[in-house]
Amino acid sequence: VQFVESGGGLVQPGGSLRLSCAASGINFSTAKMGWYRQAPGKQREVVAFIRSTGTTSYADSVKGRFTISRDNHNFMVYLQMHNLNPEDTAVYQCTNFDSWGQGTQVTVSS
Repeated sequence: VQFVESGGGLVQPGGSLRLSCAASGINFSTAKMGWYRQAPGKQREVVAFIRSTGTTSYADSVKGRFTISRDNHNFMVYLQMHNLNPEDTAVYQCTNFDSWGQGTQVTVSS
């Protein structure tokens, strides 16, 4: 099982980023996929997930700003993030809720 995240970086408050996750070693089309994030000194939290049916769920803190999507043909998961704020600063990890990737750093700062 492997998840490789990309797309993180430094962005100013109010900016946008799109995270990508390339998954392998799982039955992707039937997997519930999601994104964790962990900020220094804070507990890891589930940011969003998407079921195999395409239904989605979001943490209250990101509703209306983040969108999760998946590409079953290419085994990819995406997290589009808009209107970022410093509280979104964290390492974002792709997961099927059994395993997770190393993550990509998102830093929101002016």
